[in-house]
Amino acid sequence: MSPTDRFARLPDLLAADTDLKRRARWLSVDCRVDIGTEPFHLTIRDGELDDLERGPRLMRATAFSIRGSDEAWQRHWQRVPEPGWHDLFALTKRGAAIIEGDLRPLLQNLQFFKDLLALPRRLPGPPAS
Repeated sequence: MSPTDRFARLPDLLAADTDLKRRARWLSVDCRVDIGTEPFHLTIRDGELDDLERGPRLMRATAFSIRGSDEAWQRHWQRVPEPGWHDLFALTKRGAAIIEGDLRPLLQNLQFFKDLLALPRRLPGPPAS
């Protein structure tokens, strides 16, 4: 399964995690996550992933974006990631990911976003190389 296909399963993975949704029940934000060259636009309302749009959208406003290479996400989504690939900030430190925009909603809900973006680890099989 390609990294973009793994990430496209995010709505199902989040729907199955009631604790994660509960922790974000006050969060409403539009953000963007790029898996390699493929952008995903996430609309989160009251802790629910209302919409996940795959592909470029002209003039789409987002609070912040997280962009990472295919390799970065593949290594991040290993069942037990290696040091330096295990965390969003570790990915940025090594130059494999970039976080930009209004970081306030990200930092106010940091553990939610770290856990949300780690959900593809739960899918069976290793990430495609």
